[in-house]
Amino acid sequence: MLEGKAVVGETDMLQTMQQVALDVAAKALDFFDVTEATEIARFIKKEFDRAYGSGWQCIVGTDFGSFVTHCSGCFIYFCFGSLAILLFRGSAATEPDPHHFSALETLKA
Repeated sequence: MLEGKAVVGETDMLQTMQQVALDVAAKALDFFDVTEATEIARFIKKEFDRAYGSGWQCIVGTDFGSFVTHCSGCFIYFCFGSLAILLFRGSAATEPDPHHFSALETLKA
């Protein structure tokens, strides 16, 4: 495991779920080398799917950007040293508003 404490950057999770995320990530880092980012992400995702239901997504790495839609209370971004972990439960899009593009269609006419 990487030495040092996890540093939470952003989250909207309850404290108890945050702690589970940090504990599961630490466990993943005990099992896998820091260079095995995909295996670490797979482990964390599967643990959260099992514990909290399906739909969890996990991104692990040292250099990535993201812009995601997530369920309320189901987002955390934290780091162990230089290794960043983004964990969130995806949010399905709502039904499209049929009037949403009416102005754009008017411009085309």
